[in-house]
Formats: sequence, structure tokens, C-alpha cells
Amino acid sequence: MVRAFTGFVLFAEMRTGSNFLEEALNAFPDLACFGELFNPQFVGHEKRTEMCGISLAARERDPLAMLSAIRQAVPQGLAGFRFFHDHDPRILQHVLADPGWAKIVLTRNPLESYVSRKIAAQTGQWRLTDGRHRRDARVRFDATEFERLLDRLQNFQLRLLHGLQTSGQTAFYLGYEDIGDLDVINGLAAWLGSAHRVEALPGKLKKQNPQPMGDLVTNPREMARALAALDRFDLSRTPNFEPRRGAGVPGFQAASAARLLHMPLRGGPVTAVGGWLSRIEAAAGGGELQTGFTQRALHQWKRATPGHRSFCVLRHPLARAHDAFCRHILPLEGRDAFLAIRGLLTRDWGLVLPGAPSDPAYDAAAHRAAFAGFLGFLRANLAGQTSVRVDPAWASQGTVVQGMVLASPLDHLWREEELPEALGSLAARLGLAPVPYHPESGPGPWQLRDICDDALQALAAEVYQRDMMLFGFGRWAPG
Repeated sequence: MVRAFTGFVLFAEMRTGSNFLEEALNAFPDLACFGELFNPQFVGHEKRTEMCGISLAARERDPLAMLSAIRQAVPQGLAGFRFFHDHDPRILQHVLADPGWAKIVLTRNPLESYVSRKIAAQTGQWRLTDGRHRRDARVRFDATEFERLLDRLQNFQLRLLHGLQTSGQTAFYLGYEDIGDLDVINGLAAWLGSAHRVEALPGKLKKQNPQPMGDLVTNPREMARALAALDRFDLSRTPNFEPRRGAGVPGFQAASAARLLHMPLRGGPVTAVGGWLSRIEAAAGGGELQTGFTQRALHQWKRATPGHRSFCVLRHPLARAHDAFCRHILPLEGRDAFLAIRGLLTRDWGLVLPGAPSDPAYDAAAHRAAFAGFLGFLRANLAGQTSVRVDPAWASQGTVVQGMVLASPLDHLWREEELPEALGSLAARLGLAPVPYHPESGPGPWQLRDICDDALQALAAEVYQRDMMLFGFGRWAPG
């Protein structure tokens, strides 16, 4: 049989049923799925550091060699792998442009995936093969956390859709409910070019949380209120989780009485600006700031708030990178700690990080050396040369602002050092009582002013060349 494809990639996410689908595909003699081949932390499956003779370190240096290796491992069949939104972006770019790679897109209601993932994290049970051993748990629904997850998943689905459309390709779409349909799985195998059919699906893996959604969370009423602003029918639509939203919309901060909309940049003075916005809103007779927007809710707020003004604040790239390093890489616990990326930086990039931010052995010199290593990582990361996601906390500000203005026009774009004068002037134009702006101190055991030198200045300028040119940044100077 002449095959239309030379390999396949299963685009999915955690808790969407991708393990079950991989097991089903491996039941066909001429199909072989090699797991999460390009997960930054392992190769194929958890705790594995080698696949088909290629180590994790070798894969990092040359990810395309891994694709060749799995193809050679299945000379008479079709080899494939699972790919999630936070896997190696170099591979996504390569396979998405190559019609020889069959694209399978597996989706699940994002609320179910979110709750299932939180339960698995709490119980430590990620796979269930015997229903008698199922561990029950109830978890708390966090609206902000869910909004951020949904935003990441939507952006990934939109990228897949755009890549397929612009290259004239199509994909085989499955929902979570489809993976238990024998006819659908046999149809998928036929589409991939398999000469075989199976008479039954594998029964090893079991559904872990069969209860109604309201029984799985500790705050079902709060969850219902948070979801009320979302179009739940659009959320379940395949393949791209309509409605589409611009980048970062859930994080926008609105002061209705003051008629102000802050469109924050991660890594910037978000807390300080939010504090100023809260104070000026209170002075104008308003209540708490409104956040957690959907695209629809944002449009409704704008229609209900004539004369509003929107603004965004830029931070010098060197200071912003230092904020990201101290906020996400140094901590050993907490929601903001990027522990997986921290592990990769110490393992593959040689960063020497403290056991705790207050470690007495971690002096200013050690902090400067570790931060310089982080900047080196960012240089490769922003150039698409690593397997790690480009996080919004350190993505170039030009790229983030471009995504923002697609969601909402921007009235003012200021640098951080301009804020005291700029915010006062804005308040005066809107007829608001003046409220002082209080700058914030950066996180971390050492401030940037304690370690900054010419070499760090030059390295940051190299990492963020586009931002330096686009926004006219010069040398960083302590405020």
C-alpha cells in the first residue's frame, strides 16, 4: 500500500485522553506512537531520558534527528508522537509546514480537562487501570487559573488552524468522547493508511472521574458564576474553542468610575499600576477593579463606559528580564514558580541557583552570574532554539503589545519611568482628583542595581534587539 503520510503527530493536551488514544493506535501492527517525544522534561514518557538511541541532551541539540530515528524504528509502518502546547516549538514549526506529517487533533471540554488535572495533581493518580484503586478528591475551581489555561489552549488551537489553512492541509479531529468509539478509531487508522482494523479497543485505562462536574469541585456555585460570562457552546466547539480572544484579555484591569483600562504587560509594574488604579477608582466613587474579562465582556464594558482611556506600560528589557528571573526562576514554591524550567536551566544551561532565595551562600556575585546565564537562555529561547515555551513574562514587549491591540485599541503606551507624570496628566484630562503613583520594589534577594554592569547591559540589548529598536530603549538606569 502506498501511504499518503510519512509520520503522524497527535496534537493534544494533558487530561484529554491522549494516553488512551496512543494505546489504541499502538494496537494496530503498522502504527507506533512514541509518546511525548518533545516534552522538555523527558523523552516519550515520564522519567525516560532516551528514545531510539537518542538522549534527551542530543534531542535538545538536534530535535529533527529524533524524527528520523522514530521513522527508522518503524520501517514497515507509520511512526508518530504526541505534542502539547508547551513542547518544543521548533518541532511544531517543522511538522506543521510538512504535509507528510498527518495531523490528529484531540480536544476535550476545557473545564473537564482543568478539573481532571487538578484532581490528578492532588491525588497523585495520573493513570487508572483498575477501578477499585480509584482515588477520589474534590478540588477548588480557580477562575483566574482557568481563564489563563483557556487562553493558552485557544492560542495554540488558533496557531494549528492557521498553519493548516495557510498550507492547504487538513487534520483528523476527535473529541474526548470519540476515543471510545471503535468505528472512529478504525476510521482514524484507515485515514493514516493502516492496512489493519481492530475488533476491540484497549481496556487497560479507565476514566478516572465519572461524577458530575458539580460533585468534583468544592465551590460549584462560584464556578457557575465564573462560567456564566463564557459562551459554553462556543467553548466546546472543535477545533479552536470559539470565541477567539486576544492575548492577555483576562488580565486587563478596568476602573469603571474613573473610565480607565489598564492592559498590563507581564513582567512590568503590574502591581504598582494596579494599586494606583484602585486608589483613583475609589477617589472617583467606584468599587473594586473589574478583571477576568472575556472578549465579549470587554466589549460590553467599553460600550457601557463612554470616554474611557486605555493604557499599557513598558519596562526596560533588562529590568523586565530580571523581574521574570526573580519572580519565576528563583522561587522553589508558589503559583509563580516555574519549577520545570528552573530544573532545565540547572540541568542543561548550568545555572547555579540557590536552594532558597535567602541562601546565605547566594551572594550578589552568584546572583549576577545566574542572571547572566538566564539572559543567555532567553537569547536562545526567543530565537526559537529551545524546547521551552516563550512565556509572556519574558516575551518581547513588541510581540505582546501587537497581540493586545488586535483585541483592543490602545490610547497610551508609556515607559515605566514616565508614569508619575503621565498618570497625573491622564487623571487631569479626565477630571479626576490627583492620586500619587508609588513605584514598586522588584522581587528577589538582590535588586538589579546591586548587580548591573556594562556586560549585562550589552547582553540584554542583544537579547531584546527588536524591543530596543522599536521602543527606543537606551541603557537601563536605576529609577
